[in-house]
Order: sequence, then C-alpha cells, then structure tokens
Amino acid sequence: MKVLQLGKFYPPHVGGIETVMCDIVQGLNNKNIACDILCSNKKFKYLEEFNNKNKIYRTKTYGIYFSTSITPQMINKLREIIDQYDIIHIHLPDPMANLALLLANPKKNQKIVVHWHSDIIKQKFLLNFYQPLQTWLLKKANVIVCTSKKYAKESPFLKHYQNKCKIVPLSVNTNKFEINEQKVKELRNKYKNKKIIFSLGRLVSYKGFKYLIKSAKYLDSTYLILIGGTGPLKQELEKIIAENDLKDKVQLLGKISNHDIASYYQLSDIFCLPSISKAEAFGIVQIEAMSFKKPVICTKIYGSGVDWVNKDNFSGIVVEKEDSKAIATGIKKILFSAPEYDKFAQQSYLRFCENFTNEKMVNLIIKTYRELV
Repeated sequence: MKVLQLGKFYPPHVGGIETVMCDIVQGLNNKNIACDILCSNKKFKYLEEFNNKNKIYRTKTYGIYFSTSITPQMINKLREIIDQYDIIHIHLPDPMANLALLLANPKKNQKIVVHWHSDIIKQKFLLNFYQPLQTWLLKKANVIVCTSKKYAKESPFLKHYQNKCKIVPLSVNTNKFEINEQKVKELRNKYKNKKIIFSLGRLVSYKGFKYLIKSAKYLDSTYLILIGGTGPLKQELEKIIAENDLKDKVQLLGKISNHDIASYYQLSDIFCLPSISKAEAFGIVQIEAMSFKKPVICTKIYGSGVDWVNKDNFSGIVVEKEDSKAIATGIKKILFSAPEYDKFAQQSYLRFCENFTNEKMVNLIIKTYRELV
C-alpha cells in the first residue's frame, strides 16, 4: 500500500491542516506505510525533498489568492506521479489540489480519500464557481474523513454523502510541548493567588474574544483572563478593556513563543474558546488544553464540531455563543470547589486520552485505508 497526501502546503509552512498532514505522514511512516506528499511551495520554485521514508514534491506558486495557492505545476506533477500510488488522500478546502486531481484523471482502481477539515466559509461568491468541482470530488471519493460526527451531519455540502463519511478526530502531538518549570514559577509569582482563565488564537472577529473580555465584568478580582495571540482586532479589544475598566482582570499577552505555550497551559486553571461562528471548525486548542488536564469552556455553534470536542458537563462547560454572562457562570461553576474542579480536570484529560491522541488518529486513518485496499 502506497499513499500520496495532497494538500496546499506542508511543514515548515505550518497551519492547522499542514500540522495534521505531517502527523499523519509521520505516523504512517512509523508503521512502515509508504506515504509521500505533493503540495505547493510558498515560492516560485520547484523543490523535491527525499529522506529514507518519503518524498515531498513542492510545486512553484504564482501567489496566494483568496486563500488558494495558484500552482498549475501541481497538475502536471500529479499526472506524472499518480500511477505510483494506491491511495490519494486529499485535504480540503483546497481548490487547486481539487482541480489537479480532476485533471490528473485517477484510475478506477485508485482510492480517493477526502479529508474534510471545514466548509468554505469566507469566499461565498467564488464558491459558486468552485462548487461543481467540489461536487465532482465528493462523488468520486471512496471515503470522506470528517473531524467530528457533528460537523459531518451539519455541513450542507456533506448531507448527500453521509454513507461515505468516516469520523477521525484531530489529535495533538504532546511531544511538541515542553513545560519550562522556571517559566511557570515566574508566571505564578507574577499572578499570585489569581484564578487564571487562558485563551489562545488570532485576534479576529470569529474568535469571539470580546465576549470573553466582557465576561470579566461578572467575575471578582480573584479571576484573571489571559489572551495570547496577535491580529487585526488588537486595538479594538484593548479599547473594550479600557472602556469597561477591566485592565486588572484581562491581559492581552500578544504572540506567545512556541517555547512558552506549554507553560501558559500549565499555569492556567481553565481554558476558554469563545468562538462565535463555524469558521472555528474544531478548536484544536481545546484538546491541547485537555492534554494538560485543564477544563474547557466553549460555545455552542451550529455546523461546528467545537461543542462536540468539549463534552458539556464532563470535560468542561458549553455555553451559548456571544453570551459573556454565561461564560462567567461557567467559569464560576468549574471553580466552585476543589472537588468539583478536580472532577472536571480528570474528565478533561480522560476525554483527551480516549479521543484525541496521535496514536488514535493514525490508527483510524490506517483502518480506513485497509478497508479500501
């Protein structure tokens, strides 16, 4: 069995989908399943990289427009190499990779696995032109891998393909987290006796950070909300903090280095993901927090898997979106007593271990492949 992962980019060009691809490739290689990668380079330059386990083909790009890498070379390269593979595993959304697969004309005996990370949310006008191509691929696919049953069920694009959907939740490679105990000690000294609510993400509207900030109005001075990340809404969020006199209860940390992220998870008492739209398809930061035994507060979002990842009243609390008071109520419920907190913390870690480890994800992918070939 030989597999080709097909997607937009691949590490060191890192995003959520790229991280998933890398985890799958490394997991397959560790189990002696041959897996190569075809993706776009971020430069106008073609590269082939080889190691003792796989090949990475990076096709040159003319630029990124509407979140799509324009790389016609991907079409020719896929035509050239496609017959070497038993399974083509394509990660969506990625119109360029979708077009390349159509024009490469896979053989009938080749199996197509579509990894559906999310619907296309932003580019609604352009979706009208892309949708026939997407529909072709969904019909052609042997299996559609979805990251949660809830997302598969509520996606309008997948409603006619439920019989093809396989649920493979995303995972966290905990080896990437190294707790700096000295850093944790310094942070605890800095935030003495505070109950720490941590959140992390780009400062953009769909993340709903303004509702988390305003939840501090319903919390007393023993609570402190720390928000890590950068983005275009920084000044607007700073204004909300100032206008509501919350500077002693809420801090924007800016970009947190990869080296320090584990220390902030370790420091925190609760992790909060206050997102307000299905642009947040899964919320992988939730399972990162769970791997540190942290209870989670998230929002209920139709069409998203966020509120499936965090199991209500088990690994944490699910609240209505855009409801600052409900967020504060959830925080106080989890921290009501030491026994109550410990129960949530242990159950959060249990949910991580049962559903979101790398080993679990890779084994489900391999099971899916073997059922096909």
